[in-house]
Formats: sequence, C-alpha cells, structure tokens
Amino acid sequence: MTNITIVAFDGTRYDINAENGSTVMENAIRNSVPGIEAECGGACACATCHVYVDEAFMDVVGDPEPMEEDMLDFAYDVRPNSRLSCQIKVRDELEGLVVSVPERQA
Repeated sequence: MTNITIVAFDGTRYDINAENGSTVMENAIRNSVPGIEAECGGACACATCHVYVDEAFMDVVGDPEPMEEDMLDFAYDVRPNSRLSCQIKVRDELEGLVVSVPERQA
C-alpha cells in the first residue's frame, strides 16, 4: 500500500492508502473525489481524469506515453505537470504522491 493525496479543486485533501498496481484514477473514484469523472473507465480514451502532479514527483511519475499525450490535447488547462490519473500506476516509489484536480474536466 502507498499513501497518496488527491487535492480537489476546492482544496479538500483526500489522503488515500492506495493498493500498489491500481491507478490514481481508480483510487479517486473509490474515494469519491470530486472532479474525477473517468468517463472511459481508465482506457486512456478521454481526458476526464486529468490531474496536475506535484512538481516534487514529476521525475518519479515520469512522462506520459504518446497515447496519453494525444488525449491530453483534449484536457482543460493543460500544464507541463498534467497527466491522466488513469495512467499513473501506484507503486512504492510514489509514497506521498500529491496530485491536484483541475477546475473542470474536458
């Protein structure tokens, strides 16, 4: 299990003990984090689970794959630290990960 924090747009923090191998999106849905819509269910076919990765974790999380980059083109207010939460697999190295939900999803 890995502790992650998802910060909703209103500033509410969701501290989650996430199972390794799951995704940040799955944990957001299980914990009813507002703003994570996940319309495609994690298939990387939409941009409704867009999050901003805390700068301290950018290197650990890594860069998006080409398919994810294509989907991010449809996201709202994309930034250099934007990722789709369905593509971030929880693992030990992400202990303490913080991601923030944008104002709205695409």
